[in-house]
This record gives sequence, C-alpha cells and structure tokens, in this order.
Amino acid sequence: MANKILDSLTASKIFDLRGVVAVVTGGGTGIGMMISSTLVANGATVYIIGPAQAELDKVCANYNAASEGVPTRGRMYGLAGDVRLKSEATRLAAAVGAREKAITVLFNNAGINAGRYARPPPGATAADFVAACFDAISPDEFSDVLNTNAVGPYWLTFAFLPLLEAWKTAGVQEQGGGKPRFAPQVVMTSSMNGWTKDPATGGLSFPYLFSKSALGHATASLAHELLPLGIRVNGIAPGLFATQMTTPASDELGRSTLPSSVDFGFEIPSGVGSTRDMGSLALFLVANWFVNGETVLIDGGTLLKHPSSY
Repeated sequence: MANKILDSLTASKIFDLRGVVAVVTGGGTGIGMMISSTLVANGATVYIIGPAQAELDKVCANYNAASEGVPTRGRMYGLAGDVRLKSEATRLAAAVGAREKAITVLFNNAGINAGRYARPPPGATAADFVAACFDAISPDEFSDVLNTNAVGPYWLTFAFLPLLEAWKTAGVQEQGGGKPRFAPQVVMTSSMNGWTKDPATGGLSFPYLFSKSALGHATASLAHELLPLGIRVNGIAPGLFATQMTTPASDELGRSTLPSSVDFGFEIPSGVGSTRDMGSLALFLVANWFVNGETVLIDGGTLLKHPSSY
C-alpha cells in the first residue's frame, strides 16, 4: 500500500498532462510560450492564440518536430485571433470546439503595455503632471490596453465556458475513479503591477496598471460566480520576465532575451524569472484541485522591496 501511495505522488504522475487540452492566449511568445512549452513537454495538447497565423505556425512546427516520437510530449496548434473582441472570443471557442470535445484549462495570458509617460522631476508642478500623464496618453492607447488585458479575458472566459464544463464528463479520468484527473480552470495572467504602488515597476504605464488591477479583482469575482459550475478561476501575477513587452524581439521558439546592461528602474532581489519558474507554476495550478480564486505572485521578491497592496 505504501508503495502505491508513493508511486501516485511522484512528479511524473502528478504532472502527467496526457489527455489535457489547454488554450493559451498570447501563447506564441513570452510568458505564454513559457506556459505552452511546459504544458506540451508534459503531454498536453495546447492551442496557442496570437495575432499572426504565420508566426504561430512557425513556432508550433518547431515544438511539434521536437515532440515527434516522444510519447510523453503533447502537441501545439496555432489559432490567429484578436483577443480584444467579443466576436473573436466566440469564433475562437468554436474553432477549438470543432476539434476538441472539451478543454481542461484556459490561460487568459495575452497582454500589452502602452501609454507610458515620462515621470516629472522633483519640484514638478501640476501642469507638468498633466503634460506627462494626460496630454501624452491617447484614448486609443488606453482603450487598447484595457481591452486586451482586462476586457478580452472576460469575453474569452465565457465563450470557452461550455468547453470547460464539458471537461467534467469528457476529460481524462482518474484511474479507478469517476472524476477527471484535473479540474476545469481559467487562469488569468495578471501582474505584480496589479498591486504595486510604484508605477516604475509597471513601465510607467497607468493604462497597464489599471488593466492588471482590474484583472486581479476579476479573478476572485469570477471564481466566486462560477462556483456552482465547479470551474475554478486562478491567477498568476508575474514580476520581470524576458518577454516582447520588455525586449523588442523573440526567436523562432518564442523566446526573448534581455540585454545584460538594461536598467528597469527598480530593484528585483532574485533577478529575472525563467521559463522553469513560470512553467512549474503553471503545472502546479493545472494539477491542484484545492486552490480557487487566488492570484499567485511570482516576482522574485520585487514587492518585498517596493510598496504594494498585495
């Protein structure tokens, strides 16, 4: 009996994602790719959503070629779409539903940062703040950030809800049991900047700070509302990771690299986060049944150094 218990608790059993179906918005680059590649490495089928089909196809081809012939690895498929729009949420859910009878997890991960301002120097007047934080920020920038980071996840969550509900009866079953091995779940990628009090930690973008604050609260509110369905909602609040948001380009594997000399204007005690850091958190959330309505901070201790409400 003890041997059976220990065997069931090995990492290879707990995080065996074969049969799992995941959808990851912004899944072709940055944090989304850190999540997507980790899920595929552990057996999941992953649909990555992004703006350009050709780029998604290129990334998928590389990871699928590396997974060919390895039974413990999954597959990755790309779907182009605009995550800001309600109509696109409906279309994307239908596209996945045409190929899968259910999904296990939706990662609402896509995000952008725009509408940055130049912080006025000491001694600045109200007029200086108006020039920096009001005049220099366009309504289109503000709306685009809010729609991508906070409104889109709302549309996508409800558009994919029937496929998540279907997982409870169509999913991979526990050995000898009658329930799926993993609970259906929505995971929101918020940010430490949803709680920070220093805009410098969010690239000096109030649209970004506002959007991530909204998403952080929405995570708990949606978790409460969806309790009757047995569908969990949790969040991830990253600190600094190498993404297209922090560095301009990504390679053919969806990875970004930060220059060693860059100064982000705030202290990060543990340095820049890695794919392993983000991927292991994603695995934990998928495999765990008991966490609901929580946002996990993964910021290398940044908010221990900077004022926040976390």
